[in-house]
Amino acid sequence: MAKTKEEKKVVATPETEKKVAKKKVEKPVEPKVEKPAVKEAVAFARDVRVTPRKVRLVVDIVRGKDVKDALALLHRVNRAACAPVGKLIKSAAANATNNFGLDESRLYVAEIQASDGVRMKRFIPRAKGSGSPIIKRMANIRVVVKERE
Repeated sequence: MAKTKEEKKVVATPETEKKVAKKKVEKPVEPKVEKPAVKEAVAFARDVRVTPRKVRLVVDIVRGKDVKDALALLHRVNRAACAPVGKLIKSAAANATNNFGLDESRLYVAEIQASDGVRMKRFIPRAKGSGSPIIKRMANIRVVVKERE
């Protein structure tokens, strides 16, 4: 013998409609405060495998230049730190155009700095079973790109 399940029908009464209406009370909408327009973009490179002293030589050449001029200079300078600094400036320019909608032709390198990163400590064998320490330095580079007014 098969038993059939009976379906219960809910009838809307004035009491249930009041309960539903209370639950659907809308909160007052607060006006959104507009954020100030962003006029700069930042890019970081941590633990770049070039010593900070060598990076600072390249960074000083580029500081304050337009992005296009800075990349052209870096292309011609024969230094070990030119490749990572160039990549970082391109990244900061891409952040400015894609994330904040800044005009690419008006961008310039407002701030750029190189600081010490992690140091790797290694040892080289020396005479009579001793060893001398070698410190392999790394740099942290930070670039801020702004739009000229």
